[in-house]
Amino acid sequence: MNAFPPPYTAVDDVVDALRTRGCAVLSPTTLAAICGVDLEALKAWRPGWDDLPPDAYLKDGGRYRRRRHSCFVQAGHRLTQVPHRAHWQSEDYNALHGGMHRWFEPMEPALLETPAWSTLVTGLGDVFSQVRDAGDWHVEAHQFRIDTTDGIGRPTPEGAHRDGVDFVAVLLVGRSGIKGGETRVFEAEGPAGQRFTLTEPWAALLLDDHRVIHESTPIQPVDKAGHRDTLVLTYRAGAFQGED
Repeated sequence: MNAFPPPYTAVDDVVDALRTRGCAVLSPTTLAAICGVDLEALKAWRPGWDDLPPDAYLKDGGRYRRRRHSCFVQAGHRLTQVPHRAHWQSEDYNALHGGMHRWFEPMEPALLETPAWSTLVTGLGDVFSQVRDAGDWHVEAHQFRIDTTDGIGRPTPEGAHRDGVDFVAVLLVGRSGIKGGETRVFEAEGPAGQRFTLTEPWAALLLDDHRVIHESTPIQPVDKAGHRDTLVLTYRAGAFQGED
């Protein structure tokens, strides 16, 4: 089956697309332009996905997910890392893993201390503030590797979902030796939806979590074991989940 190409949003239309459709799909060059970040600096992060610890909380018994997690507060253009904390979602948003305080290993300082990190995260936060200005952003950053250790890997084992935040950014870091991993986005309160496959490193999907639900289909190996690496950033006003 041929993959559906991503419906890239023009750089000048990103904010309007989020306002009107709740979704924008960015090419790598558009991501770099709206955040003011050098793509070569992002590409230099790629080795950081090779040593992610296993996710010990998968309730389906799978071994296909590895991850790290760190949290930040964006106040204006200033990004501050907060003390390491658990990742928590209510069962309303994650029926599979909700209600648990999940402690993952923090992201490595070697990545977080690069100038490109704060530039990327605050650049996306500035875009989201143009859509809905809600004050400071409480940002959770997740490094994911989904592999085919078990023959199949599930990027979203909880199925089509919302994350319980204001905005979500899903950035493809890379994929190798796999098929599948199709992205699907649907209106939360309507019939419209779209499907496509991100294949270019540092292509990104931006979502208004109030308006749309999303999922990624399972991945399968091609010839030999493969993987799909992503960076997921969530932005929530007021507090981190579980604090309010």
